[in-house]
Amino acid sequence: MESLDGFLCAKANNLMAATERRIELFEKCLGLRWRERGAEDKGLFTHPWVGATICPCLPPPLPIESPLPMATQRPHILFIMADQMAAPILPMYQAQSVVKMPHLSRLAAEGVVFESAYCPSPLCAPSRFSLVSGQLPSKIGAYDNAADFAADIPTYAHYLRSLGYRTALSGKMHFCGPDQLHGYEERLTSDIYPADYGWAVNWDELEVRPSWYHNMSSVLQAGPSVRTNQLDHDEETIFKARQYLYDHVRNTPDQPFCLTVSMTHPHDPYTIPAEFYDLYSDAEIPMPAHPIAQAEQDVHSTRLLKVIDLWDKPMTEGDIRRARRSYFGSCSYVDSKIGELLKTLKDCGLADDTIIVFSGDHGDMLGERGLWYKMHWFEMAARVPMIVHAPSRFKPGRVAASVSTIDLLPTFVELAESQVDARLPLDGRSLLPHLQGACGHDEVIGEYMAEGSKTPLMMIRRGPWKFIYSKDDLCMLFNLQSDPDELKNLAQEADHQETLEGFLAEVAARWDLPALHQAVLNSQRRRRLVYSALTKGKLTSWDHQPFVDASQQYMRNHIDLDDLERRARYPKP
Repeated sequence: MESLDGFLCAKANNLMAATERRIELFEKCLGLRWRERGAEDKGLFTHPWVGATICPCLPPPLPIESPLPMATQRPHILFIMADQMAAPILPMYQAQSVVKMPHLSRLAAEGVVFESAYCPSPLCAPSRFSLVSGQLPSKIGAYDNAADFAADIPTYAHYLRSLGYRTALSGKMHFCGPDQLHGYEERLTSDIYPADYGWAVNWDELEVRPSWYHNMSSVLQAGPSVRTNQLDHDEETIFKARQYLYDHVRNTPDQPFCLTVSMTHPHDPYTIPAEFYDLYSDAEIPMPAHPIAQAEQDVHSTRLLKVIDLWDKPMTEGDIRRARRSYFGSCSYVDSKIGELLKTLKDCGLADDTIIVFSGDHGDMLGERGLWYKMHWFEMAARVPMIVHAPSRFKPGRVAASVSTIDLLPTFVELAESQVDARLPLDGRSLLPHLQGACGHDEVIGEYMAEGSKTPLMMIRRGPWKFIYSKDDLCMLFNLQSDPDELKNLAQEADHQETLEGFLAEVAARWDLPALHQAVLNSQRRRRLVYSALTKGKLTSWDHQPFVDASQQYMRNHIDLDDLERRARYPKP
């Protein structure tokens, strides 16, 4: 048997090799000369509690040292994200849906709709970090909404930038830590959420409810409004995104771009201008189909009811209906902004050369099962919309197989006519086979380690099955083909013990849960100490500050007026 010293040495060598590869990718992304590699570059990084890369069957990468030409035929990519948008209630997923989304419905009718797409974690920051990196939360330390996202983790923005793409982000991505770019050349706006460690979860004090936790004010105060913090953010997000497209077509029309536009709606608070609220009447708003009494909730749901301050505080039918009506209106608001982006693409002559991808970070329970917001693995919280619109490349259709948003990184790279570096850790798998009508993967792995949990809460979705497991207190098995509403937990059924044992064995093989639990605790404790220290004395904010050079805006005396007007006009006369 291999000695412990030899085992640890091998682990260290693998980690060093992976670090070197990340540096190589970043150097290329930043236009720096690549360093010579030695023969020691071999093997894959193996994570100490998750194991080797799950999908080693990715196509081989292009030769790393070969210069990648600027190919103008590469498509532009417009990636649009919504926040907390529950897929099961949307019109492209539910025939009886009353949600009005004409623009997204058109994209769905002309594109490829993924019917069973999931987030890798049902919370904003962990889900987003995993989405942009293609790695599961435990691989990258994305434990909660204040987890540090390390600067040396490659993202799809790094890959595409290294291929000659202009990469930009407009709107929310909830990056925490000093690096607020993560491969994007530009962030057109600041983020709506803080970049510090103030929202770190504390498993050392499970009974303490911090003031920043969700509460029920979003439901109790739901209804129409003229202006909100969320509207300020999304109006700026779309304005800056459209301006980016105008600037692109005027200044860099031959260079491909990847523009990520990330709105915060329909995330709570549930309030929206009357223009969108009044698209619906109270009478047409369906109530939750399957309310579950407190006494019948699973243990994790019980903790969530206490986290959101809903325990022993029943909501009235009027409260629930008003919140859902506001949420539906917020979905219609997001759709109107998608319409603005589509119009700008068309006006700029970019529509035919741009692949549009729409998805989200997680869903919202919206009162189903008596729960609100996210933080669980039930369908309303975990399933996200996913649509790829590229009619000239892919036939319209629907994909029934289960996929994850972590699959977007290798998909974007392949859409850009390249390959990921197969030597680097990656959990996502390309969606290209699905898009091309071929057989693709049918599996989602999920991890949750944030508020409401007391130890890691895992999910495996494969075929008709969904398995939810927490080492201490939760074991749920659902057959979503026969029970799409997840009403019958089969974990205790005698007829399903073989399936259950198979999933339990897979969990044991895939994760070292005690080691992961300790890693989460260590991270929480470090971040609490650092955050407390950084609040003392002079504050240095990590929040992104977009730069605007006013000397180059509009009319300035050092810029020839005729030349300015000629360059600013599109199309040119």
